[in-house]
Amino acid sequence: MKETFNRWQVLAASTAILLCTGAVYSFSVFAGPLSSSTGWSMSEIMLAFAINSAIGPIPMILGGYLVDKGYVKWTIALGALLFASGFYLTGYASSPAMLYLTYGLMAGLGQGFAYSGALSNSLRLFPDKRGLASGILTGGMGFAAVIASPVASSLIQKQDAFFAFRTIGLVYIVVIICAIFFIKAAPSGYQPTGWKAPAQTKQGPAN
Repeated sequence: MKETFNRWQVLAASTAILLCTGAVYSFSVFAGPLSSSTGWSMSEIMLAFAINSAIGPIPMILGGYLVDKGYVKWTIALGALLFASGFYLTGYASSPAMLYLTYGLMAGLGQGFAYSGALSNSLRLFPDKRGLASGILTGGMGFAAVIASPVASSLIQKQDAFFAFRTIGLVYIVVIICAIFFIKAAPSGYQPTGWKAPAQTKQGPAN
């Protein structure tokens, strides 16, 4: 199937979503202020990040399965909104247990679904530029902390870590909802205009 829509637009929307979900790696900016304002120990707080990291591979595997079944947009939307909601609700955490639920479980599951869906779909849209597409997505996710960290620090200084979680989480929800409208699944057998899949050569039996 030849190109019938702007695949770069889909890649840009996917990158925008990962620029949000990648903010999970800025958690160290929140940890100290959280401990100071709540009295929770650093080990209690950092356990939330450990849960987030540990849970991530599960939705990545499940997300890949859902993408194969044709649920690309749903996978990305579910993951991104689950992450943003978890990030926002962390701003209301009243105990370490709630922190584990919102930041650890919700954000961890959401990030995995969003990343798996966005990466799988983008690689199918860019069979001719797979390295570039995956590099842009991965770079966007990595750059997220560069953006989120100073913003979070500024918001924490103005009020506290909970305020920063709520404010940033709300912005992420808005950005993600807007970006989802531009996400489209790669059609089966998709080929960019002017590109043909390399011919596969048959190899004879080894001597």
